[in-house]
Amino acid sequence: MLGTDLLCLALSIPMALIAYDILVGVRVILSVHLFAVSILAASFLLIRSSRRAYRRTLVDLMHEEGDALVDAVVSSLLASALVWQFGMIDNYSRGVSLLYLVSLLFCIACSRPLIRQWLTRMAASGSIEQRIAFYGADPQSVQMIRRLLSSLDLPHLRFVGVADDRPKIDALDDLKLIGGYDDLAELARRGEVDQVLISVPNLPAKRLHEIVDGLSAVSVDVSLIPPEAIELAPDYRVHLLGSLPVLNLWQRPFRDINQFVKRGEDMLFGGAALVFLAPLMGLTALLIRLTSPGPILFVQPRVGFNNEVINVLKFRTMFADQTDVGARATTTRDDPRVTPVGRILRKLSIDELPQLLNVIRGDMSLVGPRPHALEMRVGDRYYQDAVRGYAGRHRVRPGITGLAQVKGLRGEIRTVERAKRRVELDKEYIDRWSLWLDIYILIATVRAVLFDRDAY
Repeated sequence: MLGTDLLCLALSIPMALIAYDILVGVRVILSVHLFAVSILAASFLLIRSSRRAYRRTLVDLMHEEGDALVDAVVSSLLASALVWQFGMIDNYSRGVSLLYLVSLLFCIACSRPLIRQWLTRMAASGSIEQRIAFYGADPQSVQMIRRLLSSLDLPHLRFVGVADDRPKIDALDDLKLIGGYDDLAELARRGEVDQVLISVPNLPAKRLHEIVDGLSAVSVDVSLIPPEAIELAPDYRVHLLGSLPVLNLWQRPFRDINQFVKRGEDMLFGGAALVFLAPLMGLTALLIRLTSPGPILFVQPRVGFNNEVINVLKFRTMFADQTDVGARATTTRDDPRVTPVGRILRKLSIDELPQLLNVIRGDMSLVGPRPHALEMRVGDRYYQDAVRGYAGRHRVRPGITGLAQVKGLRGEIRTVERAKRRVELDKEYIDRWSLWLDIYILIATVRAVLFDRDAY
């Protein structure tokens, strides 16, 4: 939707100028109105972003109303007020301003039905879909499931099945039974389910928390169908899935259009960085080969997306016979295992550059929580034992850099408190993700690499 709004803002400029030329017969110099147009465009995008318009689901996009039109009018009023405030009103044509607003409203009004029609066709063809599964097969739940699946407004939904742990389940007729909770969790871990809807009336709070905690470690949306459980978590957000109200308990950070934006960012920036840094990587490989016997690359199994184990690539910085694949011992300052060249590579994070290949092949992202080794510890405890909710950071692909790294938590983590703070920042990044946040982190990483003294 961001791309559509940018296109509308751009198209409205020539439309307004042509219309003014036809109606008034006077050509307008765009530079005179550039200030107002820029303010209007910036205000419009900021207002839309603050309303989370660019992080909406397919359901929201298919049912978006005229809030964008209201945002455009508010932005126009703000631009006009600033023009008056800065004393530019004498050189400013109110007619051009009005025509630009009308053109923008026209473009927005035309774009929304076109987007809905395109999304509907994509959903009908199977190009985009949201795979849903239910937990709960009692008669009331089955009735709600049939109500949802019969909705004509949700062509992108694909029903995966129903899970239930009770020994006796009434006949489901044409609804597929996929087993119990363990079977449902396994489907989610394999990436075969996008959303789980819990629909068991009077489900005990303890059991509900167990289900949510279990599913929070994988990339899946978890929602609860009211009414009974609404009192359980009043701070969670309720939205309509078609005509059915559901309570969101857990959400994937990259869903629908956002996952394509994130992957496109990785391929575009990651590919460009790989080409630009290829000479440096070649020189680094040569230095490692000449100064230390052993392989150039160090391949280390680490925990990645959905708790899957991935092989992370790094330039080898330790002596070949002293490498620690499991990361049982944390690297410390003046660690004797690190080679002289390795100290420079680690200080400048050049040893991480081969992970651009991990990004290209889809194991990692440019920005995200750093992947941890399988046996990584903080003090004498494993991370997952020391930090509650640690697995939640695995809902996204791990990154070469992240919010924690640019906030001073780069390098060795000596205490449980710092480990908790790092995980908190990882989760904050996941909850706040946007393209602009990624760009900020990438820029801030350069400063952290050059001036941070915690890396060694």
